[in-house]
Amino acid sequence: MPFFYRLGFTSIYEYLELRFNRTIRLLGILLFMVNIIVLNGLIIYAPALALNQGAGVDLWGGIISTAVVCTIYCTLGGMKAVVWTCVLQIGVMLAGNLSVIIKAVMLQGGISTVLSDAQEGGRMNFWDFDPNPLRRHTFWTLVIGGVFGWIGVYGTNQAQVQTYISCKSVTHARVAMYINLLGLMCIMLCSVFAGFCLYSVYKNCDPFTAGLVSASDQMMPYLVMDIMKGYPGLPGLYFAGVYSGTLSTVSCTINCLTAVTLVDLIKPYTTLSAKHLSILSKGLSLFYGVLFIGMAGLASLMGGMMEAVVILSGITQGPMFGVFTLGVLCPFVNSKGVVSGLVSGVLASLCACLWALFSPPTPEMTRPLPLTTAGCNFTTSPNWTSTAPPTQPTLFATTVSHNSSDIHQLAEGWPSISYLYFGMVGTLACLIMGMIVSLLTGGWNETVDPKLTFMKEDTLTYQLYKFLKDNITRKRSKHGQKNVTRTEFCLNTISGT
Repeated sequence: MPFFYRLGFTSIYEYLELRFNRTIRLLGILLFMVNIIVLNGLIIYAPALALNQGAGVDLWGGIISTAVVCTIYCTLGGMKAVVWTCVLQIGVMLAGNLSVIIKAVMLQGGISTVLSDAQEGGRMNFWDFDPNPLRRHTFWTLVIGGVFGWIGVYGTNQAQVQTYISCKSVTHARVAMYINLLGLMCIMLCSVFAGFCLYSVYKNCDPFTAGLVSASDQMMPYLVMDIMKGYPGLPGLYFAGVYSGTLSTVSCTINCLTAVTLVDLIKPYTTLSAKHLSILSKGLSLFYGVLFIGMAGLASLMGGMMEAVVILSGITQGPMFGVFTLGVLCPFVNSKGVVSGLVSGVLASLCACLWALFSPPTPEMTRPLPLTTAGCNFTTSPNWTSTAPPTQPTLFATTVSHNSSDIHQLAEGWPSISYLYFGMVGTLACLIMGMIVSLLTGGWNETVDPKLTFMKEDTLTYQLYKFLKDNITRKRSKHGQKNVTRTEFCLNTISGT
């Protein structure tokens, strides 16, 4: 964060051109735009599906209304509107999650009952230290894969960097990031505990296994409509929370895509005035809003939402994290090495994803938790609509066509790694190939402006040292000033007598 704040770029891809060349900048922009456009299709589709299942709202009506609302206030209000709406939306998100949790806890007889059910059902397995990378979820896959994923998000994502660069100072930006961390932890903990509540309520009658819902992504809306149908307004509060998460994310990314398009793809080739650029930015916001609607229509093919988001982010964001790491931390890396590393990283991540498609992880690796329908009572059912589109296959459960049966048979003997490692694979491939090619193509003779690489001023330890040193110097200066004042007073007193 201090590194990008020091450089003060509107688009972080400006850095790639200064450090390497314009080709790498354009490649980075291309990956960013593909990632953002596809992911926002998923992000818009998810709450529309929830509202479709929970309230019977037309699926396309939900998709279009979400995109239209985001587009309107992004077009009219710009970054300021995005920031203020996000502040309000985080409150709605927390309120929606807490309403479900509180009602479920009351229904089950207390927090201890919910936690006890989760423990007995194997839903609280924190200490699985199996290092096998083929295992889907363990302590190591979540920690290592998660670290790579979140560093990529906070370190090299235009949406995040643009947000904290807009702060008044590095200190303000750092405080904003820590506040963001607290908010993220609250949202994640609420989501996890809501999952515990979901299991506790349906531990004896799983709606998905019983066929009451057609996809696992519909489980929470089903719970909401089941336990809150007698409380007017509360289901709406939950769905408002779902939409708040979508609106905050989509509005921010529309703004970022507009900024990147203007700064990286339009301004270098035109001499438009500030007024014309402002009008063009509003037009771009409108264009991307319409584009997201189209991508949301394709999102139903992605299967499980969370898994699809992690996989797509890994394929594009992992290699870009490697590119920025090479540029910032490795002064000897040249443009040839970075291009080779970026291509290698994307191919490595893509191959890992395709391998998982042809060779889905076995039950021994995924270790699905037990579900039962023994306690189901089908004589009554909650107020649940059945207007869902046909269930689509998940990303890793797609049936392979007969033409690719040979590939499928070949892949069966080679299980795929956990999907949480896809981003890490792309990052490591980019780093290794980038350094090797750079060294083989004269990287040691590379001359780089020191401002474009990591400096001691960018470290947190240096900032803390400087803060403490300035405080000590200030206190000494005040103390010395007091001594001087006392001496002058004594001399004046003596002189007066």
